[in-house]
Amino acid sequence: MSHLPEGPGPDLARAHGWDRPVPRLPEDELPAYAGELTWCKRPRITATSELVRRRPDVVVVGVPFDDGVSHRPGARLGPRAIRGATSTNGDYSLALDIEPFRILDVVDVGDVDIIPAWPGRSHAVTYQRMRDFLDSGAVPMVLGGDHSITWPVVSAIAAHAWPARVAMIHFDAHADTADDEQGVRTGHGTPMRRLIESGAIAGPALVQIGLRGYWPPPAVFDWMRAQGMRWHPMTEIEARGIDAVVDDAITEALQHADRIYVSVDIDVVDPGMAPGTGTPEPGGLLARELLRAIRRIALAAPLAGLDVMEVSPPWDHAEVTAMLAHRCVLEAVSGMAVRRREGHDRSTTIDRSALAGVSAP
Repeated sequence: MSHLPEGPGPDLARAHGWDRPVPRLPEDELPAYAGELTWCKRPRITATSELVRRRPDVVVVGVPFDDGVSHRPGARLGPRAIRGATSTNGDYSLALDIEPFRILDVVDVGDVDIIPAWPGRSHAVTYQRMRDFLDSGAVPMVLGGDHSITWPVVSAIAAHAWPARVAMIHFDAHADTADDEQGVRTGHGTPMRRLIESGAIAGPALVQIGLRGYWPPPAVFDWMRAQGMRWHPMTEIEARGIDAVVDDAITEALQHADRIYVSVDIDVVDPGMAPGTGTPEPGGLLARELLRAIRRIALAAPLAGLDVMEVSPPWDHAEVTAMLAHRCVLEAVSGMAVRRREGHDRSTTIDRSALAGVSAP
């Protein structure tokens, strides 16, 4: 028989001990699955004027666009999945011995206002919003979206950086240098060609890692050679190891620029570890190899930005692909924080001792 008074009243809380003071948590200390959905629970700031006033070190931006895919759709859902794909609030990097958010101001600026089925507008508004973010002085970390988005993103970065030049290290199973796909010149198989043709990235400054499979055809590789592009296929990584290949790619990129943009198509990773993507290609990198590679680049040179593209949650399993994409960004930010802490954030000198620190198993 209940000893509680009849009806709800002040004694009800007292009877259960609910009237006692309890600790309250701010938004950024809630469990990973609770609170506002932002990348690593960073503050959300969307107003350009506030970004320019605050001048953060890094902005994280989503581009929920996949009108450029040629096979499995779903990458428009990538930014939301990547933001939510973490099971911890921890921010101490065991690999690099650093707490990046104590050194760098990182904010989440939300998503570009994409309208589906209007690719021309989507590319234009992405370019325009990127120019807004760059005016704040921040380095952009872009959550895709299909890989055609890299075209307007890097175009904006190159235009903003001019006369300084930007190089790119591009992780992908596919070269994405086709002139067109079934007559479409703005899809996710063409952005690197568009960047080179426009002069945003010089051919020799675009270095690719992880190419494999059965596309593109020989004529496209002939075009790539004519532009002076360099690429390191998966067979080379198998023979020499990821560290040696990445170190060569860093050296090649810095021959032509003083900062590096990193573009990651998540299909560079074997689909056994990253199934949630539109054009899976068997035989790719291990997840840990990609994360090591990103750390090495972020330690070696100033980053002009980074994107993680082609994460398609409908094809994912247990969020493993989205979690890997989330971690790609966090590894880049952590590497940037190390450079800031050591006073090398604007230097293009490769710190071989720092690279040795991340080369051990």
